[in-house]
Amino acid sequence: MKDVIILPERCMGCRSCEVACAVSHSKSKNLFQALGEEKVPKKRISVEYIHALEASVPISCRHCEDAPCVSVCPTKALSKDTVTGTVNHNNELCVDCWKCSTVCTRFSPLYLLLLVSGCWSSSMSHNYGVIDRQTEEGTIVRCDLCGERELPACVEACPTHALVFLDIKRHPETKAFSYF
Repeated sequence: MKDVIILPERCMGCRSCEVACAVSHSKSKNLFQALGEEKVPKKRISVEYIHALEASVPISCRHCEDAPCVSVCPTKALSKDTVTGTVNHNNELCVDCWKCSTVCTRFSPLYLLLLVSGCWSSSMSHNYGVIDRQTEEGTIVRCDLCGERELPACVEACPTHALVFLDIKRHPETKAFSYF
């Protein structure tokens, strides 16, 4: 499975990934036209500054192996693709109950490392930027790995290559992963 790998030591907090994500999910796919769209496009990645580390960290859906958001969705609007390993969202089935948000762990090994090292920010108790409400449509928005693109927009836009799109192999017995 391919996934976006975060290299926080390279992130300079420029938020290019956020802008690129929003534009790629706009109708026009153009920055200047997207700004004027009636339905403002939403980003599916957030850059969070972690004071204890004095570093910025991009945060998005990790497409978890066990994906608790999928198991709690009462309408099955969230599903796990068995081929790609991605968590998919069906807007037609979503009723904006927000249950997925309440169980979203968002703590991939990177975030577990942050917790173990004592680097905690108050927003880490929530999932801001991972699952967001799209109130105009009464549904949620979350990272879809830019399924229609070869390379996710956030990865393509990152000037320091803090985001890379690689094949990963998850090791369920150790909850670790390797990428190549």
